[in-house]
Amino acid sequence: MAVLAGLLLAASFPKPGIAGLAWIAPALMLAAGLGKSGGESFRIGYIGGLAHYLGSLYWLLLIPYRWHGIPLGPAAGWLALSGFLALYPATWVWMMSAVGRPQSTVHSPQPENPTSEFDVGRSFMLPEVWLQRTRWTISAAAAWVALEMIVARLFTGFPWNLLGASQFELPPLIQVASVTGIYGVSFLVVWASVSLLSAALMLIRRPTLRGVWIGEIILPLAVVVAVFGFGWHRLAPDSPPDRLLRVTFVQPSIPQTVIWDESKADERFRELVQLSESALTNQTDLLLWPEAAVPKLLRYYEEMFRPVTELAKSHHVWMILGADDMEPRPGSTKDEDRDYFNSSFLISPEGQLVNTYRKRSLVIFGEYIPLVRWLPFMKWFTPIPGGFTPGERAVTFDLTDLEVKTSVLICFEDTFPRLARESVEGDTDFLVNLTNNGWFGESAAQWQHAASARFRAVETGLPLLRCSNNGLTCWVDAQGRLRQIFQDKTGSVYGAGFVTAKIPLRPPGERRAPTFYHEHGDWFGWSCVAVATVTLILRIYGPRRTR
Repeated sequence: MAVLAGLLLAASFPKPGIAGLAWIAPALMLAAGLGKSGGESFRIGYIGGLAHYLGSLYWLLLIPYRWHGIPLGPAAGWLALSGFLALYPATWVWMMSAVGRPQSTVHSPQPENPTSEFDVGRSFMLPEVWLQRTRWTISAAAAWVALEMIVARLFTGFPWNLLGASQFELPPLIQVASVTGIYGVSFLVVWASVSLLSAALMLIRRPTLRGVWIGEIILPLAVVVAVFGFGWHRLAPDSPPDRLLRVTFVQPSIPQTVIWDESKADERFRELVQLSESALTNQTDLLLWPEAAVPKLLRYYEEMFRPVTELAKSHHVWMILGADDMEPRPGSTKDEDRDYFNSSFLISPEGQLVNTYRKRSLVIFGEYIPLVRWLPFMKWFTPIPGGFTPGERAVTFDLTDLEVKTSVLICFEDTFPRLARESVEGDTDFLVNLTNNGWFGESAAQWQHAASARFRAVETGLPLLRCSNNGLTCWVDAQGRLRQIFQDKTGSVYGAGFVTAKIPLRPPGERRAPTFYHEHGDWFGWSCVAVATVTLILRIYGPRRTR
């Protein structure tokens, strides 16, 4: 049952992305742990979580990296990351499989001939009082969100495929993220799921009592309906925009093996410049290149810097592009005394390098190796020879003559609600994400990444422009709706090419009305952490008090 729950949860994310399965999987996983001992319920949750992450993160196996000729690196990373992330659903099942147990029935005699362990469990796991059962379902949703808050922060964080992201194709539902962040959507899904489990258990316990299940779902159903109403109101058509910004996205579709091959650096850079020349035959205001578009340090190699600036000057266009950057440490005299950054650059129509943003949240084993000074063997499991240094702050890119301001998120930074929120100021017009998902071939990784990114638009109330190396290059409006996506001549989102879009803007100087989430941040998530902390204390000390 736990394995099935994990697979259903994986299938709720792209691909195939069947959103309704997310409303079933948590209840099924928790049902498998009801009535079991603490250790057994933890193992059941771990098995379910492992099935989920092994299924949904399969694309890690597609990284074109081999260690001594065998695919140890990708497989080890896939197993290690899935094994670590599975601890979270395991903890959730362990916490919630005992919450709500009525003390008055803990010592009730068990049936003489129970048909199964679940029959024994169902006889005492569900409280008799409706208010207690409701508290249990709400606690379950809060605990799930609390664990998502942790996974988004621990060890630099990995907020990939948070449960709420599975609902990305339901614009009316996800508008609540403008108030609660994506965590509010996760809460609703888990609350409804566990309430359905409670309804099923009540039907089993009292099959002759008509309508006994209605009381279990009426409250979460009412809240979901209210959220949909709020969403429909927020999706009401806006008046025509006052301004439009013409943006050209270039998707070079460079294989990751080529990106790592220094002998092909000049060739693939020339192809990128030629593709951009073709893209700029129509007048545009802003040209976007993806993460790692420039194969060498932009500021230190004239053969890279000069063609970029000449491209901007000849077409009189602003450019935002991804490239590595380097900075010598103060007083350094050796090559190893340098800090390297995954960066994005703003180039003006006059060919000047105006500003630089350095990525703040690095990918573990992809951009830095943890504990490598003390555990040198760790570098064997990663294709990177060294590592990057994280940036310190968000940076605003000001396109002065256009009176436009934007901020850049690099790679999977657009899966972090807090990073997007920190990047937005009152006069920010839109967000830009530059990413390279070429690591994972033509897989579901690109779709999962874009699904999560759509919530950053809802949370901040701003359009999000995504320029990727091999998909999905697209833009999302302020309500999280996918407005335009690049496809090549064959209809594939993974090929090379370009697309131009018109992005709506406010009048110059007008400040946007901030969303509640932008003003107050993760207030909802931290509230769930507080509720989950109380639940955890009761889970640990409750049995001792009963004994």
